[in-house]
Amino acid sequence: MKIVSSQDWRDAIRFDAPVLVADVVPGEATRCVACGTEGPLYERTELWAVKHRHPKHHGGFVRFYCEAHKPVAPPPPPAPTIEMRRARAAAPKAERRSTSPKPTPITDRPTRAMCPDCFVEVSAGGDCGMCGTQVV
Repeated sequence: MKIVSSQDWRDAIRFDAPVLVADVVPGEATRCVACGTEGPLYERTELWAVKHRHPKHHGGFVRFYCEAHKPVAPPPPPAPTIEMRRARAAAPKAERRSTSPKPTPITDRPTRAMCPDCFVEVSAGGDCGMCGTQVV
């Protein structure tokens, strides 16, 4: 079975970019998350939806803000200059570390004595812990 996230209105919003709530999801008047439950109700044309990143959920989460509490959109990252590209290309590549040694396959492990009646592994002395049979 393949589990995928469902498609909804929150997927259409970019991260950390304020968008008018009325443009993304219709509905009744609601409150600003920063004003709290005691704050006034705002029409959806007066609220901003902002999608924030979440450390454990790749889809993030959306909060509604009034004009007074609307977060500022972060500036876009600077475009790489020719000097930055050349420096990156000239930089030595990091060496790959070898992975940890692979576990020994089960077929290569030594076989242990098994009780013919219970089919459990017997102790080093040869006694079955279940039925007491002596295995040689």
